Amino acid sequence: MSDRVAARGLYEALAGYEGPEPYGAIVGPWADRARGDYRARLATAAEDDGWWAVEESEPDGRQLRWELYALHRVSDRLLLPCQPAPEQPGPPDRRPLLPAGEYLDLFTALGMTPFEAGGGFDPFLHEIVEVEQADDPLAPIEIAEVRWPGLMLGRLLFNRAGVRIRAGAAHAQRGVADRSPLYWTFRRRHRPTVDLSQGWGRNSQWRTGFRLDYRTPTGDRLNVTGHRPIDGSAALHPEHPGNLGPEERLLTPGERRELLRHRCLLRAPEAAAALAGSPGWERDLMPFDWRLPDLGA
Repeated sequence: MSDRVAARGLYEALAGYEGPEPYGAIVGPWADRARGDYRARLATAAEDDGWWAVEESEPDGRQLRWELYALHRVSDRLLLPCQPAPEQPGPPDRRPLLPAGEYLDLFTALGMTPFEAGGGFDPFLHEIVEVEQADDPLAPIEIAEVRWPGLMLGRLLFNRAGVRIRAGAAHAQRGVADRSPLYWTFRRRHRPTVDLSQGWGRNSQWRTGFRLDYRTPTGDRLNVTGHRPIDGSAALHPEHPGNLGPEERLLTPGERRELLRHRCLLRAPEAAAALAGSPGWERDLMPFDWRLPDLGA
């Protein structure tokens, strides 16, 4: 990706802009430059054909994942107005953001396809933004409102649609499903987030790989670049650095799968009391390389 058309430059330009027309001044001209080679390079990621492992061709698989991550950071910033206010609001951000139509104009110009609710709640497609707790604890998750549209790049999930849901506490707890840390995410206005860029310097943070999830005719493929078995490896000692960490082992297999699918926990974990003895455990958790067992395993 050239510096002339790179999502990091767009993100930083938006972060520093305080004028009245961000689309006309920054976003539109950037999108016009991106319609040719940039859009074609993004299209490389649309199919789950192993492109991410290619190091010799153009675009380099690792660099394309970095670019997708930077573009997702742009999306995170533009979606802030669609989210609930933080519990402890700070000074207002006076930088203008885009209306929904201009947000979609940007990403459809890059070859993406928007979607909303579809056939009901689906953790592959939908991010829980707010929970309305149903009286019946067994009431299933239902979508009550779509806060922002999702985006697909071919078979690749770029961004989930944000939804307010209604659900019983056995399926999604208010205060956990909508307020616990959201992983593989740089920024949300109303909840903590955790991604691998956090804590790195000005340049190093942009060498973060985008999570790759694909919806294919044979099923969903989650976090395809992951290389650690989600339940750990019986061939390694439990304390081996390549195995699950202590916080990961305290989560049940079901909770680990829930976190991988939803990118957050939906209910307080069964080992909440033990985890409370490790302050900051949620930030120490490292699900970023988790891999589900192969089909049939």
